[in-house]
Amino acid sequence: MTDSFDVKLILNGLNCASCVGRAQRALESLPEVQSAAINLAIDTAHVKLLNAQALSSVLNALEQAGYPARLQTLEFSVDNLSCASCVGRAEAALSTVLGVTQAHVNLANERAQVTFAEGQVSSSDLSHALASAGYPMGSRQDHGMPQSVQQRKDEEYAQLKRLTAVSFLLAFPVFMLEMGGHAWPAFHHWVMRTIGLQNLWILELILTTAVLVGPGRRFFEKGFPALVRRAPDMNSLVALGAIAAWGYSVVVVCAPWVLPDSARVVYFEAAAVIVTLILLGRMLEARAKGRTGAAIERLVGLQAKTARVEISGDIVETEISDLGVGAVIHVRPGERVAVDGVVLSGQSYIDESMISGEPIPVSKAEGADVISGTVNGTGSFVFRATAVGNDTMLAHIIQMVEQAQGAKLPIQGLVDRITMWFVPAILGIALITMAVWAMFGPEPSITHALVAGVSVLIIACPCAMGLATPTSIMVGTGRGAELGVLFRKGEALQQLSGAKVVALDKTGTITAGHPALTNIVLAEGRKQQVILPLIASVEAQSEHPVAAAIVRYASENGAKPAHVTDFQSHTGFGVSGYVEGQKVLVGAARFMETDNVDVSAFGDTCHVWAQDGKTPLFAAIDGVAVAVIAVADPIKIGTREAIAALHAQGLTIAMITGDNKSTASVIAKELGIETVIADVLPDGKVAALDQLRQTVGTLVFVGDGINDAPALAQADVGIAIGTGTDVAIETSDVVLMSGDLRGVVNAFNLSRKTMQNIKQNLFWAFAYNIALVPVAAGILYPMFGVLLSPALAAGAMALSSVFVLTNALRLRRLKNALPEIEANT
Repeated sequence: MTDSFDVKLILNGLNCASCVGRAQRALESLPEVQSAAINLAIDTAHVKLLNAQALSSVLNALEQAGYPARLQTLEFSVDNLSCASCVGRAEAALSTVLGVTQAHVNLANERAQVTFAEGQVSSSDLSHALASAGYPMGSRQDHGMPQSVQQRKDEEYAQLKRLTAVSFLLAFPVFMLEMGGHAWPAFHHWVMRTIGLQNLWILELILTTAVLVGPGRRFFEKGFPALVRRAPDMNSLVALGAIAAWGYSVVVVCAPWVLPDSARVVYFEAAAVIVTLILLGRMLEARAKGRTGAAIERLVGLQAKTARVEISGDIVETEISDLGVGAVIHVRPGERVAVDGVVLSGQSYIDESMISGEPIPVSKAEGADVISGTVNGTGSFVFRATAVGNDTMLAHIIQMVEQAQGAKLPIQGLVDRITMWFVPAILGIALITMAVWAMFGPEPSITHALVAGVSVLIIACPCAMGLATPTSIMVGTGRGAELGVLFRKGEALQQLSGAKVVALDKTGTITAGHPALTNIVLAEGRKQQVILPLIASVEAQSEHPVAAAIVRYASENGAKPAHVTDFQSHTGFGVSGYVEGQKVLVGAARFMETDNVDVSAFGDTCHVWAQDGKTPLFAAIDGVAVAVIAVADPIKIGTREAIAALHAQGLTIAMITGDNKSTASVIAKELGIETVIADVLPDGKVAALDQLRQTVGTLVFVGDGINDAPALAQADVGIAIGTGTDVAIETSDVVLMSGDLRGVVNAFNLSRKTMQNIKQNLFWAFAYNIALVPVAAGILYPMFGVLLSPALAAGAMALSSVFVLTNALRLRRLKNALPEIEANT
């Protein structure tokens, strides 16, 4: 299989769905491009290349299409440079980083200047490349380092805010002078007496020209080149509409003899107001689009900037980028954990809610794993770094969310097909509209033709179509990350909403995945505080999972183990040893029989437990049965509520397990699971899923273990419990960070709400254009004498995109599907 290279680029010039289609086609036309996905909401392109050398072709294709990738330059010092050979090796190391377009190293001042694709390359990537070649990166000087989506949108918003303000100041006098007279005849007469008609028009010409040349120049700089390339976009429509209104008015002012008297009307206010309102809409879009990536910004904000590292016995404040695996890091109360690691000493409780969505702090002691970005409580501890940089769990989460946010859902295919011809079709409709009005319209027909044609150009809004899907995906997947539900593949958002059956693995998914002591019954006259320490003392010598469960229960109940002599482990039977001179046996009934211990007194208890799927173990002291212990794999907290919630959504629940039929049936009955497939080997799970899919429909599988990986890959949507194995997580479509089934309910809820939001956006975008383009063309004029003003058309167009973005942002308020469970956990 040929290796592929994933590249993320940030593009300039994307304004509407038509832009997305053209950029997409430019990329897909390259033979080296395996796949490409453009996201209008965050101006990014995710490209899969067959070889790394193809990046230059991608950059050239985007440049030719009019959507160049953002390139950034970083300057920094390089250590250990001593000769020209060092320069060559350092430059070669930098050039190997996918996304670097130029790398220059200067031996004289020992500095490097690197140009690279924004979004694809980070300073840490360059630092690692140089360090591996033996030339560590020194101090750096940014020249426009890659910015976050929020930062870029904030800057864009600030710029558009300035342009809108200038445009408003220039356009407002034009609007008032021209339209004020229609509203107040006295004002009109005053203007005619003091300024005069010709002077009024000249003043409007000057102010409107200032609007078009100043704040409105961006539309012409982008729109007309797109027309020349025969690839018109939203800017082309705005530019044509504004220049048509302005040009017609200029003819009226400067060459009135060209037009009949009835057609000598100026539309300077329309041109000025069009630009002002479109800029206002773009400004509001930029503000809203920045907020769609808020979840990613919050995740990035979780990353610590520095850490207190132990070096030769001293504690040194160190930049995170300088940390390596194995570093010993000290964490004080209230500090954020810098990188992933394992606790060496100390004890504390850590708030992991930003990672798992669970509100209860987690106890951490020696040997426990800690995760970067989580917040320490009141204790302090020391841990050893096991993953740094892009290898930390937080970095993986950010990467997964970004990939999901950049996904293109199947539903987007319809939008893409329509937007391919949308802008050319609008241009055609505008031309036809003007021709019909000019030939058949009432006098002044030329004026009516201009108004209708400009209105058609201005009111059409491919922006709303292009933003409808990606903004909802961004906000939905971002909110999912905050709730502990990570969509590794954005397509899962759509597939989940159509699922019919949820198949659950048992061990580790429905149940905790490890045995626990659930019950203990003592013989008459025996006391737990006496018996339990003896049992725990013997079991503490064993490494069996059941022994660990018994010792854990004893420790939680204050039992302290004593010294044990002559310990023996009897495989398949139990354990024995002497504690304080007493012979202690713990094991199955057959083990008791070998030592002639009578356990008949516990017969009824064992029978009841067997009905509940629990395994009985007996304890005997000096040949006398003193207790019976029930061990079972307990059902996870929240499982019952989650299954009930899934049933309430009309889903069929199935359980697939390698356990025996009787144990599986007991659990299924308790939880209300209607379909049980037991005694299944790992490859049998795939066959079981195929059978369920054929009989029920679209299928979701939830699992956590290595043996679940084939099933997770085979299911229509695979959901991995985040506390499971890396293999299971890597083969899944959705990851639950909380490690229990409540996250499945959240995943379904997110999917359905997001798809509902996308459909609302698409309905608005299409309905808006279908309804208002004919109105702009003048369809209401024969019946009601109504002809839409270009200025009103511009306002309506601006509001359509803002509506779509605002509707998508509602997903940020999506609540936990089972809040009462969270509160009681």
